[in-house]
Amino acid sequence: MSAEGVPVDWDKARRSAYEAGRAAAGPGERVPLAEADGRTLAEPLCALTDLPAFPTSSIDGWAVRGPAPWRPVGRVLAGHTPAPLTGDGTCVEIATGAMVPSGTAALLRVEESGRDADGLVTGTPRSAPEWRLPGEEATRGEQLLGAGTAVDPAVVGLAATCGHETLAVRRAARAAVLIFGDELLTGGVPGDGRVRDSLGPQVPGWLRRYGATVGPDDVAGPVRDTLDAHVDALRAALAGADLVCTTGGTMHGPVDHLHPALAALDAEYVVNTVAVRPGFPMLLARVTDPDGRARFVAGLPGNPQSAVIALVSLVAPLLAGLHGRELPELPQVTAGADVAGRGGFTHLALAALDPHRGTATPVGHVGSAMLRGLAQAHGFVVVRPGTQATAGDRVPFLPLPLHPGERP
Repeated sequence: MSAEGVPVDWDKARRSAYEAGRAAAGPGERVPLAEADGRTLAEPLCALTDLPAFPTSSIDGWAVRGPAPWRPVGRVLAGHTPAPLTGDGTCVEIATGAMVPSGTAALLRVEESGRDADGLVTGTPRSAPEWRLPGEEATRGEQLLGAGTAVDPAVVGLAATCGHETLAVRRAARAAVLIFGDELLTGGVPGDGRVRDSLGPQVPGWLRRYGATVGPDDVAGPVRDTLDAHVDALRAALAGADLVCTTGGTMHGPVDHLHPALAALDAEYVVNTVAVRPGFPMLLARVTDPDGRARFVAGLPGNPQSAVIALVSLVAPLLAGLHGRELPELPQVTAGADVAGRGGFTHLALAALDPHRGTATPVGHVGSAMLRGLAQAHGFVVVRPGTQATAGDRVPFLPLPLHPGERP
């Protein structure tokens, strides 16, 4: 493999990363409903029964038969199968959610009913039915959600209500993080030529928000600045992970060993350098096991903001593909201020979103090595090559997943 690469258009790089993940997506697995939140449906979710499965009262009141007044002959509560109403002029007290007895002509709300001197129930039922009919929401065998749907608590609840105990979901990708750079401190205050590592603490959180599994033992480093150490660290991480994110070493300096290490592992580039600013020296490579299984290495730049741009540009699409989800279309927002272009490169400009006005306004402190702007932003205004954005223009917006489990 060649370490030299012509910068790939940002949109094309994003699509290539997604397609690589989609091609490598493994088979689904069945998990209990309690473990399905945050996963992705591997097959359509279908109703196992009509919803509702039986006629269900929408009110507290009376199930009546024949003309008023009605003689109470019993009560039906939720969870019980009632006897049929067989005689005109009779009724049963009924609770919300209870099964409507066969023979019922109408339901009468308790607050709209009364009793006469003989204890008979009086009132006028509303003309619209006060119960839900079988199959009103769904019919048995009907597809409710398609494969590729992100599972959230509402999906779990829907699966439960139509009778499922488990869901077929995509296996969550396991990720690892390798920190490169002898100059990095893992604790304390930076000084004396050494800087504090900010990517080891934050990259796992971004990966989890994109659906990957990252444990405390899946973050290693700083790895010594030698080729052998890089090769050994990558080989060890790839043994247990579907994706390894590295930080730093994506250029071709005297201590940048990532490209030679990938060559030693017989990796092939999916994307080698992207025409985006900030974040230019990024990559995505594929290592294929002897059994044909693909594993991936995402080379993130050492500068923190550039590293996050590599995550949103290459890693997020890759994980969407691995998890069997669609690559999200970028929403359109209104630029809250002018945003300069970057010539032949796509410019991802950190911006704060005003959801009420639908505007995205660039934030300050956005140098490649800075994180202050990132901490104040909700995502990136996307300015395509050869263009610029003027305040008031409609522009694409690439959101950050700011909350755990948020869909990418």
